[in-house]
Amino acid sequence: MSNSNGLSRLICLVSILANSHAQGAAHSLDREWASPRKDNFNQGYSRLEQINASTVDKLKLAWTFSTGITRGHEGSPLVVGDILYVHTAFPNNVYALDLNHNQKILWSYFPKQSDDVQAILCCDNVSRGLAYGDGKIFLQQNNGMLVALDSHTGQKVWDKQVNDPRTGATNTNAPYVFKDKVLTGCSGGEFGVRCFLAAYAIKDGHEVWKAYSMGPDEDVRIGPDFNQANPHYSALSVYEDVNGGNKEGGAFKALSKDRLVFPEKDLGVRTWLKPQAAGNGWEHGGGPVWGWFSYDPALNLVYYGTGNPSVWNPDVRPGDNKWAMTLFARDLDTGMAKWGYQLTPHDEWDYDSVNEVILWDHGKQKLATHFDRNGFAYTLDRRDGTLLVAAKMHPFVNWATHVDLATGVPQKDPRYSTHEDQETTNICPAALGTKDEQPAAYSPKTGLFYVPLNHLCMRYEAVEAKYVAGQPWAGASLTMFPGPDGVMGGFMAWDGLKGQAKWYIREPYPVWGGALATASNLVFYGTLDRWFKALDARNGKLLWQFQVGSGVVGNAMTYAHHGKQYIGVYSGIGGWAGIALNQGLTQESDGAGTAGAFRDLAKYNAAPGGGALNVFGL
Repeated sequence: MSNSNGLSRLICLVSILANSHAQGAAHSLDREWASPRKDNFNQGYSRLEQINASTVDKLKLAWTFSTGITRGHEGSPLVVGDILYVHTAFPNNVYALDLNHNQKILWSYFPKQSDDVQAILCCDNVSRGLAYGDGKIFLQQNNGMLVALDSHTGQKVWDKQVNDPRTGATNTNAPYVFKDKVLTGCSGGEFGVRCFLAAYAIKDGHEVWKAYSMGPDEDVRIGPDFNQANPHYSALSVYEDVNGGNKEGGAFKALSKDRLVFPEKDLGVRTWLKPQAAGNGWEHGGGPVWGWFSYDPALNLVYYGTGNPSVWNPDVRPGDNKWAMTLFARDLDTGMAKWGYQLTPHDEWDYDSVNEVILWDHGKQKLATHFDRNGFAYTLDRRDGTLLVAAKMHPFVNWATHVDLATGVPQKDPRYSTHEDQETTNICPAALGTKDEQPAAYSPKTGLFYVPLNHLCMRYEAVEAKYVAGQPWAGASLTMFPGPDGVMGGFMAWDGLKGQAKWYIREPYPVWGGALATASNLVFYGTLDRWFKALDARNGKLLWQFQVGSGVVGNAMTYAHHGKQYIGVYSGIGGWAGIALNQGLTQESDGAGTAGAFRDLAKYNAAPGGGALNVFGL
């Protein structure tokens, strides 16, 4: 008996030590910020607690770093060990700063890119960040070149041409490193590019797999086990066309859920019917991939969203237009799709679905939550894609009345449908969505999501547009204006299982800065009118704010160095929200509809806004 008790005590001690070591390793990683959104789950959450409700009012500007670039600065820097890595908007310069020696520049990388690339970058010349892995810093340049740099010296290890700008294809996304692969995407939905997600080996840059957003199943990497748990997601909707006849993939109004056809394959082709004399379809279908990627190592699945179908004129592409506007889960090793769920079939408003997919657990539930531009927040079972929650983020969303959980199909309100040579007004949200690329954060401590919001509506008129390779192919004119509550932005805490806001605050302008949540129950974000704020994550109370030099479209982050916690954020107005200001555009519809809505931002921002990294400490 005594030997048994001794063995039990020994096993217990080993277990405690192992758990302590695991927790210590986890907390040591919190000193760093080694991925665009901190971790594989894309939570934007840190366990650092030195800056808390009791100390945050003592937060001061510790140091700044000017990038010398006067365009939008999205994303966040990386911190790996004692080095902080800064990226910029075009020309996508990279700096390695030595945190041990007053942020001395250890090395710099200045890409050689043609200025012509800037003319085909939609919605500002931004870059959303860097990736780290295998002793390398990965940069996805705007000109389609993926570059691996030695993290200690800045020397180029390899590069890979991912996209060809001559076709209108570019890149603005941050790459992501998962296991032995670096993943990157494609921009060019407004140029009729057929986009994709691609995986490259981090050792030498060879292509491992590429999965297109539409086309034959072989191209989309869809196999026989796709959507096994939810075969209705792989259905072909039956539509009623404008002439009153019925046909698969007709132009406008989806019929009831019992009018679904279950084809054997190739929905990425069959849901792109070509109207007479239109002549394009899935071959130039868009579906850009320029947002954020997440990864579950236990399931070995990568999660991401695809963007708008090309062209913005929906009458040119009758049908559901799969697999644009879709959340995908893919096997990291093969790229094969485990499941896919299309959020906005036959998109009529440019509601890209590229926003982040945040992975989280609730008891034994393995969940994924996505805040879409279309104004709905979705929570799904990330193992098989089963839709659990689809709720409006704000009551002003009106293009659909609700999402049918049984089918996953949104019930569109025909009053807000768009058609060629017909102006539709008071569509809510506007094309930039209730939330765009600015990522939300999730706190496992509170169990809540923290979500930056846009509150704009729009007038939309689809127009005729002919596809010409390498030329803009928008096919719509739109203007934006504040939503019915009179303000243009907000910030909220969201319950992902109940599908409702826990608290909500209004902001005068769209909140285009990504959120950071910490274990000390703080949440940070920046605003277009130059404020960087800290709120109590439990009730939304403002605890601290500081006005930086330019509007914030970057994502808040945190790290620790020599036992001290720091909070960082880029300033430098731009992106879709600031492109009109940066380029001096003044007509109501300039800047893809934002020039008129955001005209007053000139009261707070010099144009163009200078880029800088702002770092705060106690």
